Amino acid sequence: MIRVAIIGAGVGANHLAGYRELPDRFRVTTLCDLDLNRARLATDGAQDIVITSSIDSVLAEPDIDLIDVCLPPHLHFPVSTRALEAGKHVICEKPIVRSLEEADLLEAASEAHDRIVFPVFQYRYGRGMDQVRALQNAGIAGKAYVASIETHWNRSAEYYAVPWRGTAAGESGGALLVHAIHAHDLLAHVMGPIAEVFAMVDTRVNDIETEDCAAVTFRMANGALATSSVTLGASDDTSRLRFCFEGFTAESGSAPYAPAEDRWRFLARAPTAQSRIDEVINAVQPRHAGYTGYFRAVADAVEGKGGAEVSLADGRHSITLAASIYESVRKGTSVRLPSPNVME
Repeated sequence: MIRVAIIGAGVGANHLAGYRELPDRFRVTTLCDLDLNRARLATDGAQDIVITSSIDSVLAEPDIDLIDVCLPPHLHFPVSTRALEAGKHVICEKPIVRSLEEADLLEAASEAHDRIVFPVFQYRYGRGMDQVRALQNAGIAGKAYVASIETHWNRSAEYYAVPWRGTAAGESGGALLVHAIHAHDLLAHVMGPIAEVFAMVDTRVNDIETEDCAAVTFRMANGALATSSVTLGASDDTSRLRFCFEGFTAESGSAPYAPAEDRWRFLARAPTAQSRIDEVINAVQPRHAGYTGYFRAVADAVEGKGGAEVSLADGRHSITLAASIYESVRKGTSVRLPSPNVME
């Protein structure tokens, strides 16, 4: 049983729901938030969860094994580092840090204190993504050709009324770092490492410091090409992914926050037979998805049975990619990413 303290009751409420689906793996003992009323509402009045506003008391509690950091982005690095120093494993919401320098320091702290850091990329977990990977593992995909990604969401001035949102100091980036980061993680998860990017951004929807519209092109290390269209000015919230391989094309539905859990279309490309595609995808059994699937993988890793978890290296790659995208915006040129096996 892994004993968990959640710090931050906003998105932390969603995390709590995920933990509750795995009662044999986790027990959430503490929820910490400066707004105690919000914390109480998040727990639905549960009597077995301690409500506190003191991070210091949470970190000093010896019976807590894992700290789940659900705070604004500018607090991710300092609180995660303090948790590692207190001897706790760490789950941290995206973006895990604000710079490659912080990523290196966080990795050093993880190694120094022999504790694991798990970045949050729960979009990876769901039957749709499992089916994509099953087709790849069956050797049906062949050469990767192109991919397209849409992150078309709606965020109004009311959303940005929270003081730290839409600011360089609070978020260190805009729609690319805060909203499209999940879709870009899925791109690399499916198509392999990203080698080169070119990006254009603009702030067209709200009166904020950071970008809320973007167009990005990618060249993958295997030569495949991809595009990402991002806006916070759509009429509704839609996420869509399409991957074209030599052997098949995979297309998600439009569920904005759980694309892996949506129904996907898989179309064979000759000479691959559709019956072979259908055989593989129909053999994939449903299992925990979203946050619950993510937390299940965390529990396995903590217990020494890892392999499906999101690693700190994955989180670092997401920051490397974001930094390269913003460098491309500043320079107006394409930017090559370092090899994923080489530390900058």
